[in-house]
This record gives sequence, C-alpha cells and structure tokens, in this order.
Amino acid sequence: MKKLYRSSKDSMLAGVCGGLGKYFNLDSTLIRLLFVILFFVGFGALLFVYLIWIFVVPEEGDVK
Repeated sequence: MKKLYRSSKDSMLAGVCGGLGKYFNLDSTLIRLLFVILFFVGFGALLFVYLIWIFVVPEEGDVK
C-alpha cells in the first residue's frame, strides 16, 4: 500500500511536492509547476491546501 509523505530529500519548501511526486510516480518539478500555474490561474485556495498538507502529511522519516 502506498503512503503519502513529505519528502526530506526532494524538498524546496516543506517537501509536499516531492512527496506527491513520489506518490504519483511523477517528477516533482512538474508538480511544482502545476501548483504555481493553478495558484496564478485563480485557485488561490491551493496555498491554504499546501499549508494544511505541511502539518497533516507526515515527513518521510516519520513514516513507518
């Protein structure tokens, strides 16, 4: 079973996009670009979702 976590190695801010990249088997740069594009297109709430993920999704070393 796959688990979602924040990446400690592929991290720019908090590792959320790196963890999503590993979970969906995509390059984390594509996920980061998607976040930025969606933020500027009008989904400003995506920033709040990102902030929530920082506190809800565990870091890679904390996952057992």
